[in-house]
Amino acid sequence: MHQPVTHTNLKAYQPPPGFLARWRHRLIKLAVFGLVAYCLAIAFIWMRQEKLLFHPEPSTPNFKYDLAYTSEVFIDVPGAKLHALYLHQPAEQSLGIVLFLHGNAGNLETWFTHAEFWLETGYDVLMPDYRGFGKSTGKIESEAQLNDDVLRAWNFVAPNYQGKKHVIYGRSLGTGLATKLANEVSPDLLVLVSAYTSMTAIAHEYYPWVPSAVLRYPLATDQLLPQLNTKTLLLHGTVDKLIPIEHSRQLQKLNPNARLVEIQGAGHGDIHNFSTYLSTLKEALGSL
Repeated sequence: MHQPVTHTNLKAYQPPPGFLARWRHRLIKLAVFGLVAYCLAIAFIWMRQEKLLFHPEPSTPNFKYDLAYTSEVFIDVPGAKLHALYLHQPAEQSLGIVLFLHGNAGNLETWFTHAEFWLETGYDVLMPDYRGFGKSTGKIESEAQLNDDVLRAWNFVAPNYQGKKHVIYGRSLGTGLATKLANEVSPDLLVLVSAYTSMTAIAHEYYPWVPSAVLRYPLATDQLLPQLNTKTLLLHGTVDKLIPIEHSRQLQKLNPNARLVEIQGAGHGDIHNFSTYLSTLKEALGSL
């Protein structure tokens, strides 16, 4: 007859000798491996931020732009020259100047579109390529350098428009730079197309495991816009997958001088092809 099982005659499980020690050792090795891999990933992002954030397309020095009323100019910056396209109206017809700061990829060949539109507005336009883009020399090394280059581009052209309207236009990457510049020079109008609250916020959406301290290009528009007294127009596509429209909605709430126009059906790269975008921008320029 079997002896009944009770709590008094069951023996506690005893792991084989060394069992716990082996598993403890393995867990420690896994933790160390994970920590090393994480540190290497952080180091990679720290060192390669320019490659991750900027995607320039160089062009040959002898490439010629065939655009009406447009000339090529070079702007001296420390250690480099920025190449820019300068659209200028017939003499004495210009209403003012627009500094156009484009996005993080390509060059002027792909960004300088709608020249006819700008001529219709009555405004001249200066659009520079960042370092390493198009015919611009040098390479991007810091956010401070970018901001200084943008200021030098502004100082290159703005003094020629005394008594006329001054507009700073930023698109995508350029919106953070445009907001910083607007805080320094107080234009008549700031236009932000497909803006982000900060590049840190964008980075956290794509890489939530990366600490903020690692990001060397915070481009904190959300910290600068509340201080700005300039008339501000925000334009953003409702189906933008790269920079969601919620970024512009948050920015609009930070500054009562900011007006947001949502472009229905527009994405990130095609917003300039929508009639609502064009008519809203033309109206804003014409009302200055």
